[in-house]
Amino acid sequence: MHNILTSLRHNKNLYLVTISFFLLGFINIHLALIGFLCMILPFVLLMNTGKKTYCQGYCPRASFYSKIGKFKKTNQKTPNFFIKGDMKKFILVYFVFNLFIMIAATTRVYSGAMPPMLMARFMLFFPFPGNLPQLVEFGGIAPWITHLSYRIFSMMMTTTMIGILLGFLYKPRTWCTVCPINTLSDAYLTITKKRK
Repeated sequence: MHNILTSLRHNKNLYLVTISFFLLGFINIHLALIGFLCMILPFVLLMNTGKKTYCQGYCPRASFYSKIGKFKKTNQKTPNFFIKGDMKKFILVYFVFNLFIMIAATTRVYSGAMPPMLMARFMLFFPFPGNLPQLVEFGGIAPWITHLSYRIFSMMMTTTMIGILLGFLYKPRTWCTVCPINTLSDAYLTITKKRK
């Protein structure tokens, strides 16, 4: 495992993981559950190394933003309220709210209290135009798993689109300054330093 991680660190092709994630969602939406790795792996590495190892060398989206940033001719400075201001808190609150809605809605689908959401949405509420083509059908999957898969895909799509927009307005990796994973990692490191 260590050798695999070492070979991936700062790999110039990590951006392909981000592209592959969305392509897999078009093959079958249930493959979007892979997105949980993007939420869990950073904290596993953080607790093992005591550093923001994932953010600094393994994050496929950071690689993706850097890649598309090469098509820009100029880079505007990232505003301070992204780096040190309330934008981090706002994005973190949105992320936590999104997770809460995702868990609550999935629980309701599981219990039969509501039908599953069978479409991708931007920022929870706005349906993306058209349905995702499903090139391969997986039979016998519970409706709540399908619902959860669309929620994960929607959340990843939303944050990636916001990251692309910020990357074109400012520096390519502006999203990284407000990314909830980065914010929570900073909070964890601050708490652990105070305990020492």
